[in-house]
Amino acid sequence: MSDYTVRNRKNYGEMDVAKRAYPKFQEKLEVCRNLFFGYDYTSFYDGSDLERGKIISGAVNFIVAPDKEEKKQSFIKEALMLKQSLSLCSSMIKEQMRMEAAFFESVRVLLMRLLYNPSGKKFSLKEINERINELLKQSVKSDGVINLFSDVGEKVNLFDPTFLENISKMKEKNLAVEMLKKLIEEQVKVYKRTNLVKSETFSELIQQTLNRYLNGMLTNEEVIQELLKLAKEMLHASEEGNKLGLTGEELAFYDALTKPDAVKDFYSNDELVALTKELTETLRKNKTIDWQKKESARAKMRILVKRLLKKYKYPPEGQEDALKTVISQFEMWTDAETDFNELQKPTECYVMNEDVGLKYVAQENLEYKG
Repeated sequence: MSDYTVRNRKNYGEMDVAKRAYPKFQEKLEVCRNLFFGYDYTSFYDGSDLERGKIISGAVNFIVAPDKEEKKQSFIKEALMLKQSLSLCSSMIKEQMRMEAAFFESVRVLLMRLLYNPSGKKFSLKEINERINELLKQSVKSDGVINLFSDVGEKVNLFDPTFLENISKMKEKNLAVEMLKKLIEEQVKVYKRTNLVKSETFSELIQQTLNRYLNGMLTNEEVIQELLKLAKEMLHASEEGNKLGLTGEELAFYDALTKPDAVKDFYSNDELVALTKELTETLRKNKTIDWQKKESARAKMRILVKRLLKKYKYPPEGQEDALKTVISQFEMWTDAETDFNELQKPTECYVMNEDVGLKYVAQENLEYKG
């Protein structure tokens, strides 16, 4: 700081943390307080780890209420700036203000984990607990792991009946809605990569449910029940393949073949299952990895599909649109296969070595991490 010249001060501003960072910290702390006006979090200061966990989850429940969308977005932004300003002037902050900042940062972390997940991984409550515990150790000097949801296990499984029952009993209804919405949306993303019909069906159902909720047509209790019902429908759909003796890959083609309800009037279920298995096996044997690069490869695969369907006299008269669905499912399947094969190719990378400098390395069969 003694080398900080007048010229630099003119270009970059005052660097005295007492004059710049500390006032910014106070400003952002006051903004966060105002955003949580009406929510009592005072017991966070001297409560047990479990009590603090409940205060944090209650705070998330408070800020994700449907009528607080603007406040929620504002809080995410302001709490981040609060954290950044605290990092610059932490030595000047009194203990209670440090505790309060730790509370807001814990709420922000949990909120971001629930709303945004760029890695694509399913979130683990253990990960959330560990992160919040780390924050509290740094900012509050507290020991022990906070269990935000003491009645829910570490791993969240949308299809776990116990988990769904626990969700329905949660006092923090807004938080329950957000958790269910996130988990269902993650499952829909899985379908979007594998099963055309189910992805369209469940995407439409969740959007309709959430629109009714946001428009005030459903209460918190009602939207939770609707989402729980949707989760159970998804569970039933995932078990459907086992009952038919079909793999997940085969079930996707079965769903495409039977999307028009009238199709089942023309064929027995055994015929549809047989067509599904033969179609899947034929495509698997004749798949072309570079089909996306060559239009001729794409055309040949389409001809194979149409030829096999014709053998079974599919689609029936008056159901010609059914063919488009099957072709679309085929293209989705091939996309997924191509993406997977691209991941298996050797990956070129360079590593810095103290002895030889920049060294070329080719790594085979890298594990796909998401």
